[in-house]
Amino acid sequence: MRPAGRDEHDSLYFDYPCFPFVRPAELEGRALRHRVAIVGAGPVGVTAALELARHGIASVVLDDKDTVNDGSRAICLSRHSLEILQQLGVHQRFTRKALGWTRGRTYFRDREIYRFEMPHSEQERFLPMVNLQQQYIEQFLIDKAMDSPLIELRWKQAATGVSQDGSGVTLEVATPEGDYRLQADYLLAADGARSLVRKAFGLALHGEAYEGRYVIADVRLRSDFPTERRAFFSPSVMPESTLLVHKQPDDIWRIDYQLLPDEDPDKAVEEASIRERVGTIIAMLGEGDDWELEWWSLYKAYTLALDDYRHGRVLFIGDSAHLVPIFGVRGLNNGIADAANAAWKLAWVLNGRAPDRLLDSYSPERRGATLDVFANAGKSTRFMTPPSRGYRLMRDAALSLAVNNDYASGFADPRQVTPYTYAESPLTLADSDDFAEGPMPGAPLINRRLGEEDYLLDHLGTGFSLVLFSDDGTITPSLQAGLTSLQAREPDLEVLVIGREVSPGAFGSQLADTQGGIFDAYGASDGTAYLVRPDRHVAARWKALDTDALDGALSLAQGMVLEGDRS
Repeated sequence: MRPAGRDEHDSLYFDYPCFPFVRPAELEGRALRHRVAIVGAGPVGVTAALELARHGIASVVLDDKDTVNDGSRAICLSRHSLEILQQLGVHQRFTRKALGWTRGRTYFRDREIYRFEMPHSEQERFLPMVNLQQQYIEQFLIDKAMDSPLIELRWKQAATGVSQDGSGVTLEVATPEGDYRLQADYLLAADGARSLVRKAFGLALHGEAYEGRYVIADVRLRSDFPTERRAFFSPSVMPESTLLVHKQPDDIWRIDYQLLPDEDPDKAVEEASIRERVGTIIAMLGEGDDWELEWWSLYKAYTLALDDYRHGRVLFIGDSAHLVPIFGVRGLNNGIADAANAAWKLAWVLNGRAPDRLLDSYSPERRGATLDVFANAGKSTRFMTPPSRGYRLMRDAALSLAVNNDYASGFADPRQVTPYTYAESPLTLADSDDFAEGPMPGAPLINRRLGEEDYLLDHLGTGFSLVLFSDDGTITPSLQAGLTSLQAREPDLEVLVIGREVSPGAFGSQLADTQGGIFDAYGASDGTAYLVRPDRHVAARWKALDTDALDGALSLAQGMVLEGDRS
């Protein structure tokens, strides 16, 4: 919603694009079959299209709008998401525009009781978290997609029905110039919380709806306060409520405040009510009264998910598969990880590198991630918005303790989003060696600096990677022969040899770790190896590499063997 006198896209800071409707080939009578159709051109759907294109797979993306979504919406991107965006070649626009942060503050009754600091060092390319309005997130992704010959974006084309059989998916599509049918081998449903695709198949989300409702308001306010996440419990201006404050680019501030159970939500979102409440909040923050109202909306917390994210030839990604609370900034980041996971697997199947059953691993991996989010976000939601008087008494008691006792301050920790470890995935080979450090099988790689503007993740290819540690940068002739034979069958297998010193002309891509920081981070010694999937998650690791074991782990990670065949 916007103030009176301004239309839906009349923003104080963002120029909404208008994407033209282009008559699709099907309306001209041409019979086409697409490899992948994607319903929804939001950040999750377009991320999936870009990841498919990275692997050479064409897709068509449908959206019923002709612009990006209005309002700031999802604003926090995690380091893990930025690493995905780096793989897509679009991260630089994000980091130039976004506001990075590492810190947060928690207040109880206007008194600061806790400060948290997210882990960060110069070894990382990206900050733990950045703030950027969703309009920019979508714009940057769409601009990148429009540059790709493998992505066709179809605006003002609404999916109105969907069906499937053993060979493909059929979409019924409505446009300003008539209806048509779209045929595709597979479908990615990225059409949000009210997913038409999900409803067409009679699928339902299951889980919990929380009582608390929040107003989300964007205001333009010039302030020198640093980019930090601030949470206020029972502030003086709203004694029974919770308040969150985030700084965004372009002098836009995001203010989320809880409505009390007896407040009328319809009245609460009237412009006069918004202005009155926001004005008191800004005064409490110690800012002046020179602010402008940009946009607002109403939010309710849910932990809901499909029982299975795969339905035949349809994969559900983002909010079409699950709804998670905003606390801990998990929604968009979880959806971006869905897109990367589903897309590389779909590409492997369509490129003939893996059987269709590889797609069966998508649901246990990403639904497992959702359930992990539920476990943490549910705690955060009950803490932010106590569902009963008893919860509130316990919450307030913990916050009161934290005022003068450091040991209790952890109760106020927001439990920010962290990437999920696919330890129980059918594609992951559990450790047989004893590692004291390093990412375990199923976890994402740890990025580490190699030199000026040079990091480990910069050297990953589009396929599987073998990260091999060698003191002098060389490997034995027998291991080289085995890897050469394996690469003849798997030409996209990239071998990265990390040495304490490099050996020019030796086997593999040579990377120098002269200070030993990467060796230490990975618990590595001479001969240690990590097999890494296209989405940067570790498939297996060994203290000493055997090519037969590597071959088996690679087959497992590509779905070539079933979980029961693992040895």
